[in-house]
Amino acid sequence: MHPVNWLIVGAYLLYVVVDGLRRSKGTDRLEGYFLANRSLPWWVVGLSVMATQLSAVTLIGTTGQGATDGMRFVQFYFGLPLAMVILGVTLVPFLHGSKVFTAYEYLERRFDAKTRSLTSFLFLLSRGMSAGTILAAPGVVFSAVFGVDLVWSVALIGVPTVLYTMVGGVQAVAWVDVKQMVLIVVALVAVVIVLLVQMPVSPDNALRIAGATGRLDIFDFSFDLNRTYTFWSGLIGGTFLMLSYFGTDQSQVQRYLATRTVDEARTSLLMSAYWKIPLQGLVLLVGVLVFVYYLFQPSPLLFNPAHEARVRSAESVAYESLEAQYAEAFRSQNAAALAVADARNSGDQMAATVAIDAFRATEAETRVVRSEALALAERVTGESSQDVNYVIPRFVLHELPIGLAGLFIAAVMAAAMSSIAAELNSLSTATVIDFYRRWFRPSEADGHYLMVSKVVTGLWGVFACVVAVYAATLGSLIEVVNRFGSFFYGSILGVFLLAMIPGSRATGAFVGLLVGMGTVAAVTFGAPSVSFLWHNVVGAVTVVAVGVFLSRAAPPTNVPAS
Repeated sequence: MHPVNWLIVGAYLLYVVVDGLRRSKGTDRLEGYFLANRSLPWWVVGLSVMATQLSAVTLIGTTGQGATDGMRFVQFYFGLPLAMVILGVTLVPFLHGSKVFTAYEYLERRFDAKTRSLTSFLFLLSRGMSAGTILAAPGVVFSAVFGVDLVWSVALIGVPTVLYTMVGGVQAVAWVDVKQMVLIVVALVAVVIVLLVQMPVSPDNALRIAGATGRLDIFDFSFDLNRTYTFWSGLIGGTFLMLSYFGTDQSQVQRYLATRTVDEARTSLLMSAYWKIPLQGLVLLVGVLVFVYYLFQPSPLLFNPAHEARVRSAESVAYESLEAQYAEAFRSQNAAALAVADARNSGDQMAATVAIDAFRATEAETRVVRSEALALAERVTGESSQDVNYVIPRFVLHELPIGLAGLFIAAVMAAAMSSIAAELNSLSTATVIDFYRRWFRPSEADGHYLMVSKVVTGLWGVFACVVAVYAATLGSLIEVVNRFGSFFYGSILGVFLLAMIPGSRATGAFVGLLVGMGTVAAVTFGAPSVSFLWHNVVGAVTVVAVGVFLSRAAPPTNVPAS
């Protein structure tokens, strides 16, 4: 990588750590460290929430998803606006008004201590694994950049993030998120401009070519439980997922608990309702344009450099044969793509239709050769050979101008650090408040809990690094992180829904949560073809149904607090 790019990345790392440490003022008490003394403006919280979502998984995995699969992934977020409106009138007032540190603390007031602890424990499991997956995305980038082991690449981004999170708490995390959000958007827009300028066809022809492969198709109205990205899975399953993520996940709840009023908490969430889908569309569009770019510029047969090296070493003859086929397919595909643009420029609709059909045929031939190469890589390495996580890193390192490559890598680091910092801070909060203070040392001074919180943050950082090394081999990282979450989120949401149903009892909530998790596990492993988005619906409905039934069937054993 060019020294200018190194300089940009190094300067950014230094700036983030220094700014995070500078924001540590006023964090010498628990409320200051965990909730910024409930003083953050709504727009800071809103941008922090969006930055937490827009992780390095998004910049690496979602752009790669756009390049390989197109825009249909955006359906995943169709339930987001509805979820934000529902939360604004239900859970947000409940949680903000109760003046709790964690969402699960409220469950003890409503039900009992064991329900609180089990729910918080499930959160720790899901969020700990998700934090590792988020950390894996920049690990993939730096492993490709430096040609070093993934472990060291993960440490490069993990160590400075843990440092400023340990010292500065949620206040440092939130204010750094604001700056990182700006950097991410600037980098995305700059990449789009560069792509459009460098392609030999006009922007409208580029989109036309992408559309010919189906990559601009957004809506899929089929009601098929086995398809992950459809209008209905996004609207129904996505609503349940977003309700749980924004309403019960401590990494998000902790943000709006830090606002000054309930109205500001609601407004901060509505920022995501308005801007998340357009922003996600921009991220996917970057991937789609990268796909079109590689129709006119030669690309590697395998984007994963480590797999390419191993295959070339172990199966050199077979791989060279596939490379020759790929080069021939690329020439045909390139000529067909240019023919589409020429036909459209001439205004001859008949010629344009013929050119598009020819292009689709050559694109299909290219996919066949790449599929054979991926299968060969899987046989040689014994690992999943999906290239989706390596498409964008390869493009950034080899195609972007000097300086912009450094800016994009810094943006990936920004996205990773904002998300990981939020995860670590929330993991530390739940561990200390819901377990350490609740069950072991309930009467210590704030200084003691702060010291423990910083140690716990470091330990969760180590855990995330270990998970990251494993998660990088599981395929599309954006899908991996949502699969992890969807296994737990629906059941956790079900408990909070029960909390708002009059007459719900502690036994019903606890047993319902256990049955909900068991049901999701049965669906996950017994019916693996069912899309993970529907797991959120299954978990939530099961917990509510079982909880209401048991609460009505059994006599009350306690009088829950409101």
